[in-house]
Amino acid sequence: MIPPYYDSDALTALVTEFMKLPGIGRKSAQRIAFYLLKAPEEEAKALARSVQELKEKLRLCSVCFTLTEKDPCSICNHDGRERSMICVVEEPSDVLSLERTKEYRGLYHVLGGALSPLDGIGPEQLHIRELRERLEGDEIREVIVATNPTTEGETTALYLAKLIRPLGIRVTRIARGLPVGSALDLADEVTLKRSLEGRTEI
Repeated sequence: MIPPYYDSDALTALVTEFMKLPGIGRKSAQRIAFYLLKAPEEEAKALARSVQELKEKLRLCSVCFTLTEKDPCSICNHDGRERSMICVVEEPSDVLSLERTKEYRGLYHVLGGALSPLDGIGPEQLHIRELRERLEGDEIREVIVATNPTTEGETTALYLAKLIRPLGIRVTRIARGLPVGSALDLADEVTLKRSLEGRTEI
């Protein structure tokens, strides 16, 4: 990526950093940078502090691998959750999406991605071993596989089903309320709710 040129190293560096963010091109990066230049100094400093605190305070839950400031996370620690059910997702953002539906009251397990042999991502690069340990140690009756409806997500779902079924645990897949090729964090609450309600055995 060739950095844009400005008569300021600081501005060039900032625009270049914004361009590294997903969905942010050169023009958007430039708009954000110039907005911050015009904003009150305290607003710009608050943004910088928030980014720094994000990196310093957030960590992965040692149980389910979602993002949290306290370990274990509030979901794993909540006495009111249905502890016989685990929903397996790809990323921490998927947990937030499913929680918005207010439909699911069980536990979660975040894989940290999906199987993709072409990209060098196998079971060892994901939190699959930890999932198996949870299933062997806890009294889990159902695992809901909520990986994204992509080629990688479907491959991961089938792999997990073959891994979990011999343990005598029911394995279900969220229904096809989601368009093929989309992602959970882009879906609306109603679509996700219907996907959970219509889950099927895999």
